[in-house]
Amino acid sequence: MMDFSEDARRAETALRAVLAPTPLLRNDHLSARYGAEIWLKREDLSPVRSYKLRGAFNAMRKVLAADAAQGHFVCASAGNHAQGVAWACRHFGVKGTIFMPVTTPAQKIGKTRTFGGDHVDIRLVGDYFDQSLASARSFCDAVGAHFLAPFDDPDVIEGQASVAVEMLAQLGRAPDAVILPVGGGGLAAGVTRYMAETAPETRFHFVEPQGGASLSAALKAGAPVTLDRVDGFVDGAAVARIGDEPFARLKDFGTDQVLLAPEDRICTTILEMLNVEGIVLEPAGALSVDVLPDLAATIAGKTVVCVTSGGNFDFERLPEVKERAQRYSGVKKYFILRLPQRPGALRDFLELLGPDDDIARFEYLKKSARNFGSVLIGIETSRAENFTGLTERMAVAGFTYRDITADETLSGFLV
Repeated sequence: MMDFSEDARRAETALRAVLAPTPLLRNDHLSARYGAEIWLKREDLSPVRSYKLRGAFNAMRKVLAADAAQGHFVCASAGNHAQGVAWACRHFGVKGTIFMPVTTPAQKIGKTRTFGGDHVDIRLVGDYFDQSLASARSFCDAVGAHFLAPFDDPDVIEGQASVAVEMLAQLGRAPDAVILPVGGGGLAAGVTRYMAETAPETRFHFVEPQGGASLSAALKAGAPVTLDRVDGFVDGAAVARIGDEPFARLKDFGTDQVLLAPEDRICTTILEMLNVEGIVLEPAGALSVDVLPDLAATIAGKTVVCVTSGGNFDFERLPEVKERAQRYSGVKKYFILRLPQRPGALRDFLELLGPDDDIARFEYLKKSARNFGSVLIGIETSRAENFTGLTERMAVAGFTYRDITADETLSGFLV
């Protein structure tokens, strides 16, 4: 009996009364690169620019259908779930109290206020999502509101499954593979459950940010575990612990189906999709596209759907994204250079630079010896291999240097 797929279709039908399906678009650029049919399920084009509206709307409509007197909903979110809840609160005419980390991008906070209007109260608590979550649950218990979880809720999972309902209808057939981003696991749980009943031949690949691999950790341990440390750069998917409800639906997948996306590489994907395709993706929204190079041999000749899960990108982050992308691509490096304290020493160094090498940063740090000084120098070039020639010339000329590009401690302190 296909109870879940029927419920997911009902959720999708309810959504149709208030918003149109997000597009499923074939991407010629990616298809040509990987010799496959690459389709993008554009959740970044939903009214709140992420799929989170689906789960929030579905859960709220079901709560209100069971208890029309419930007029107060509480949630915790790093941004996208908050916007979905805010949108739903205004739609249903109920009150919402939304807890968000203090570190949430201003763009997401502002959009949450826009979508919710007078129906929502935003409270910024904690540096990380899990701290906001604990505060939200305590507040909810104190005031007797209904807590609307971002992913650990069967009705939210059911709502996220509407992505798959639309996708299969739009494609007209089952794809060979679907690539799904994973944070708390609600989207992955909903889509895989629906397709297990309606398109069981489709294979799934899951992708997590390297600094927030909660599904990988749970699969290895056999149960959800809390990560000791989370890199918050991919704020839409950096979750320290996968939800219990989602994991119950994902626990039988293999660890070989989960890929990790390095945060700096995600930056290269964001820039490529922006510059080449004109598609604005937030870090979490770029996850499914980012791992295509890792799957190139597997997907060749096949039909693949990448769920681009969000487009809430704060352009104030663009300089950081560009910087991280350049470092990952190897076209920008930082050195601590031991520079002789004599006339002409800087000119001698500058003459070592190639025609495509530019100095992006130059800062005199201190004298490290009587006749030498330390200089922080950042160099940009057109191709990563240019640095091989530069460092060889530096060695021949007798310059002592240290490459700190990959040194997280030093580069974080000095750069």
